[in-house]
Amino acid sequence: MLFSSFLFLFWFLPAALLLYFALPPLVWRISGGRMGARGLLFLRNVILLFLSLVFYGWGEPLYVFLMIATVAANFLFGLWVAVSRRPKAVLWLAIAFNLGLLFYFKYAAFFFGIFGIDFPAPRMPIGISFYTFQALSYVADVYFGRVRPEKSATSFGAYVSLFPQLIAGPIVRYSDVASELSERRHSVSGAAAGARRFIAGLCKKVVLANPAGALFHTLAARSVGTLSLSGAWLALLSFSLQIYFDFSGYSDMAVGLGRIFGFRFPENFRYPYTAVSFTDFWRRWHITLSSFFKEYVYIPLGGSRRGMWRTVINLFAVWLLTGLWHGAGWNFVLWGLYYFLFLVLEKFVLSRVLAATPRACRHALALLGILFGWLLFAFDGSEIYLTFPRLGTFLAALLGKNGAVLQNDLFDLVRHLPFLLIAALGCTPLPRAAFAKICKKRGTFGVVLPLLGLLLSICYLADSSFNPFLYFRF
Repeated sequence: MLFSSFLFLFWFLPAALLLYFALPPLVWRISGGRMGARGLLFLRNVILLFLSLVFYGWGEPLYVFLMIATVAANFLFGLWVAVSRRPKAVLWLAIAFNLGLLFYFKYAAFFFGIFGIDFPAPRMPIGISFYTFQALSYVADVYFGRVRPEKSATSFGAYVSLFPQLIAGPIVRYSDVASELSERRHSVSGAAAGARRFIAGLCKKVVLANPAGALFHTLAARSVGTLSLSGAWLALLSFSLQIYFDFSGYSDMAVGLGRIFGFRFPENFRYPYTAVSFTDFWRRWHITLSSFFKEYVYIPLGGSRRGMWRTVINLFAVWLLTGLWHGAGWNFVLWGLYYFLFLVLEKFVLSRVLAATPRACRHALALLGILFGWLLFAFDGSEIYLTFPRLGTFLAALLGKNGAVLQNDLFDLVRHLPFLLIAALGCTPLPRAAFAKICKKRGTFGVVLPLLGLLLSICYLADSSFNPFLYFRF
């Protein structure tokens, strides 16, 4: 994909910015100012839709037609559900259409395999879990009367396919950007803030996530019985850093690009590794996904309004779906149920004990539980040495079966210790607060530091191999 190479930074993005900001004023001048503000915005939405289709079509030349079909179908569903005498039937039809596509491409082979049926798995379209959820949430919001149906196919198409967040989120609800699709302002200060956010996300991905991922893959690839206690924990910590900086980095890039183009996307991360409980973690991690399942699954099922046991059943449904959303595999199912178990324990059993526990202890316990959760997530079979059967071997190494320290693992730990300390600091609000404080005293640093970050990222890109975003496959 474009985000994984120099093509995005040095070809697509500059061309997109030039086309978006230069062409509409040029057309406005040629028309003698007769276009008006609405005509100018319509042209910009057309350009955004065109750019988004080019962006997606570059990596998915065939499946771009699937996305166009999804956009067209849900645009019609939105209009239909607003005027139908049987709106619930239309909503269920929209649900069947969107989830049917998602099931075929992402889950059919897994579920048929459970029953021993050989079903050849199709290649999954990049980002299908994200854009189908966005389109479906729009139809649901029209049904519930939260938003009015969008009358412009261009504006709706731009909303679903908006390239900054198209393939890995955040999941943007139509209500988040409805006003900006019909009226938005662009400013130098807004574009500058967006550029700084984009560069921060790029640095997270290239400077922190990629090296952490490389370290994890190196350690996880070692033969059975050669990973010590320290090596296994170093690998798990590396994966935890990789997945955080990888996904939050993409989200920062998306939010930054959206700001440049005049959109305010919702935040997707709020320093999740500073959480003091599992509940707190999921208020900070992938916030838009948690919000989606709460709004469209948990609350419609009854939420916590129908007693304890019904609440437990509703939570079970949400976390089973959360696990499956991340992938069609038993490890993802177990990962979702793992969080279901601990969230239920926190809510109904341990709430008083945790309230009386010092904050530092709660943070340490939550972080330990989160790390073990990532162990289930990591062994998804995407690599030969990350197969599910090897999970037990890795867990045994984590518990010290192969000894506390081996020479190679100690060498890796000492060699990567500065990087790990920097990455751990990057998981906290301190760097952002320090940057704001420095810029307040020396305004020029607000330009110099992001430019240095961009230069550093380019150097890392030039020196590293292809390393796509983890969440592209979801």
